[in-house]
Amino acid sequence: MTTLDLDNINVAAFDPMPSPEDVHAKLPLSLNAARTVMQGREALRNILDRKDHRLFVVVGPCSIHDPVAGMEYARRLKALADEVSDTLLIVMRVYFEKPRTTTGWKGYINDPHMDDSFRVDEGMELARRFLIDVNELGLPAGTEALDPISPQYLGDLIAWSAIGARTTESQTHREMSSGLSTPVGFKNGTNGDIGVAVNAILSASRPHSFLGINNQGRTAIVRTKGNRYGHIVLRGGDGRPNYDTVSVSMAEQAMVKGKLPANIVVDCSHANSYKKPELQPLVMADVVNQIRLGNKSVVGTMIESNLVAGNQPIPDDLSKLTYGCSVTDACVDWEATEKMLRDAATLLRDVLPERLR
Repeated sequence: MTTLDLDNINVAAFDPMPSPEDVHAKLPLSLNAARTVMQGREALRNILDRKDHRLFVVVGPCSIHDPVAGMEYARRLKALADEVSDTLLIVMRVYFEKPRTTTGWKGYINDPHMDDSFRVDEGMELARRFLIDVNELGLPAGTEALDPISPQYLGDLIAWSAIGARTTESQTHREMSSGLSTPVGFKNGTNGDIGVAVNAILSASRPHSFLGINNQGRTAIVRTKGNRYGHIVLRGGDGRPNYDTVSVSMAEQAMVKGKLPANIVVDCSHANSYKKPELQPLVMADVVNQIRLGNKSVVGTMIESNLVAGNQPIPDDLSKLTYGCSVTDACVDWEATEKMLRDAATLLRDVLPERLR
């Protein structure tokens, strides 16, 4: 019996993948994009440190599948971001990796052509190209850190990272987060458990050593310093919202008990809107009202938004896809997005500066 009879029994192939260094050399970070990333990260850190009074909003498509529509959205969002920049820090939601409950399209990196060809090598380059283009507009980008190898390819283009509800409890993702160069939002568990997110923030704030890859694509022992900019993202759980004042207060208490800063982001989508996109504006309005009534812990929100409302299945004939419409979770349309952000900016313009006094 050979080693091959024991190892990789269920592996069909190992296809080559360019190293992070190779991909960076092919698609280098431009000066303008680098400036956007640095300024975006600094602004987010300042908000979390209570040095910047603004509310940050991570807003954009549930997932990117069409870079043309994605860039049209980005250009619209940049203009709106400039309009409300005195009150809101807008970060574009740029999600390439989609965790699935069972199976399904796993995102632009995994299957960029949406045909089960799984050209991860091409997907990684296309994702990097898209992030460069977004950042060159002057619009910082946020994403979900799902695959622990992807940050070596894309991390220099990200201003904010999320750890999803399915992975907040994962040691791998806590360790990875401890080395990310961005602030990291940890979502509560899919069952609504806040404790797993608090534990994740505590874990990620400390140094870790684990297996990963380096810039040359070689297996390496990664040794991190710890990330002190972890915060909680309330996204609801078990089909119930948790953005109400009682839930927010409970999250505050859990973070204080863990000797953590009470920094909370409310996800207007997922269970907080019962997965009904038309309810996202009501969630946003409620959060804005909480801040107007004196809340000091909510520092950000998340919105799933696209050019066109709703979502669509992926057809065999991709030419039949509706332009600007999500192929994953349903989103609010652009008109609703404009109203949500403009209304929030108007109602919070005179309120947010008072939170720092």
